[in-house]
Amino acid sequence: MSSPANTGSFDLSLLGWDDSLAAGLTDDTHNTHDTVPARVARVDRGAAEVIAADGHHHVQYGARIRRAAAADPVALPCVGDWAALRALPEGRYELATVLPRRTAFVRGGVSRDSRGGLSGDGQGQVLAANVDVVFVAEPAMHATDLADLGRVERLVALAWESGATPVVVVTKTDLLDLGLPELLDDVRAAAPGVEVHAVSAMAGEGVAEVRAHLAGSGTAVVLGASGAGKSTLVNAMAGAEVMETQQVRAGDGRGRHTTVHRELIPLPGGGLVIDTPGIRRVGLYQMSDGVDLVFADIEELARECRFADCGHQAEPECAVMAAVDSGELPERRLESWYKLQREAAWMASRSDARARSEQTRKWKIIHKEMRRSGRNRP
Repeated sequence: MSSPANTGSFDLSLLGWDDSLAAGLTDDTHNTHDTVPARVARVDRGAAEVIAADGHHHVQYGARIRRAAAADPVALPCVGDWAALRALPEGRYELATVLPRRTAFVRGGVSRDSRGGLSGDGQGQVLAANVDVVFVAEPAMHATDLADLGRVERLVALAWESGATPVVVVTKTDLLDLGLPELLDDVRAAAPGVEVHAVSAMAGEGVAEVRAHLAGSGTAVVLGASGAGKSTLVNAMAGAEVMETQQVRAGDGRGRHTTVHRELIPLPGGGLVIDTPGIRRVGLYQMSDGVDLVFADIEELARECRFADCGHQAEPECAVMAAVDSGELPERRLESWYKLQREAAWMASRSDARARSEQTRKWKIIHKEMRRSGRNRP
């Protein structure tokens, strides 16, 4: 059951509602007749906080949502989703269905294997939906270490794959005494074709340039590790203390998960931003072009290799290895490409295995039912 609506009303167009979404609400294939639209602002164990035209509601999931999520966790409502609410007695609602997503930032289920590497469980988790921009927040420094370029590459690959536009925000630049121009050059090389902004949210530097990506009713999600300054950036964009912040640990420069849930926050003057908890590990999920876009420089070099199937390891006349030897291509970047390519291929094989397993299970049930009913008897 939902709780009664909070007082107040909302112009849903300011949250991104438009005619194409309205058409989806009236599409009978989604079973959305006699429903009203709402945007998911927060989720919490089988329930969601949503914003409808008549205010905020706390709603439980309907039977259709629960069935879909049992078959595929990606079908669970997430922050940023547009949903159809069905009216219940006493002015209450239930979340009847999730409308088709325009974009979705999905990470694969990840864990540590026996060798300390990343492995996937074949499941996906949607971190944010219907976002236009993914702000990849990476601090200029974590303790004594500079920005993690490998993490930037991974998050940008997933951002491209989501259908949204990635933007890298190098945060906490006031903590870096020297070498900021060189660091920004390294970040740009790690994310070719992506805008990169240097930001000191505490000093208000660079915030306006980041905020400009959310003209009108655009939606962004801020992703990054704990201690990356995501909530501080959101507060600076909002011009108010809308998210709690904490100091990072002095010993290792890491954050303490101040933000423990994802939340959709309307910004003054238009636009919305989704703040997220810090991400320790991010597995790839059903990658197609994301990795290729991040490593466009390697893909371009590979066209000059002698062999079309060159693995860029020990093959003769390999243009990629030649670029590493000459210093044109950093060896770190090639190692990152190897890692993400292997992981993407592994996740694809797991997805195929799950699909085959599901088909096998389906036909076993069908054959069992046929034997029970005697329909396969001569």
